[in-house]
Amino acid sequence: MLSMIFITPSLALGNYKNGTIAFEQGDYKTALKEFTDLAEQKDSRGQYGMGLMYDLGTGVSMNFEEAAKWYQLSAEQGNADAQNNLATMYAEGEGVEKDAHKAGKLYERAAQQGNFDAPNNLGTMYLQGLGITRNYIRAYMWFHLGEMKGDRTAKKNREFVETKMNSEEIIQANKQVKEWMRKYVGF
Repeated sequence: MLSMIFITPSLALGNYKNGTIAFEQGDYKTALKEFTDLAEQKDSRGQYGMGLMYDLGTGVSMNFEEAAKWYQLSAEQGNADAQNNLATMYAEGEGVEKDAHKAGKLYERAAQQGNFDAPNNLGTMYLQGLGITRNYIRAYMWFHLGEMKGDRTAKKNREFVETKMNSEEIIQANKQVKEWMRKYVGF
């Protein structure tokens, strides 16, 4: 009985890896089977995979409501990629009612957990004032954090927003970057 307990997590990891490889190779039938099996076990990675398939319409009919449902289940378990994608759905009103506040909160949670795209997405919301008050300091902060992760688009966006700021605002934004790093990264 104990061997079953130790084997099950590795099987779930194998199913996710197999599903991801199949998805990347365009074998959507296999990906759907692997992700469905995992999702039925309430595995957040399988739920995320299901959301992605419905979001993109790969191997299944595109269905934003179904994508949002799967992303939500995965996001509730802390999956940062699902949080980011669900945030985008809220920001654009796809499959859910448009809600910039929810989008911002989800992007922030995803960024705190290391999602690559979330800082740039949140910076864009602040830069453009999408459902929130335009704030160049916060936009700069998020773009800079994305840039630090290697996101070239975030770097370009930070450089752009910097042209709209005075030196005091840039100093303040860099202080916020340092505070965020200290709080969420530990340095």
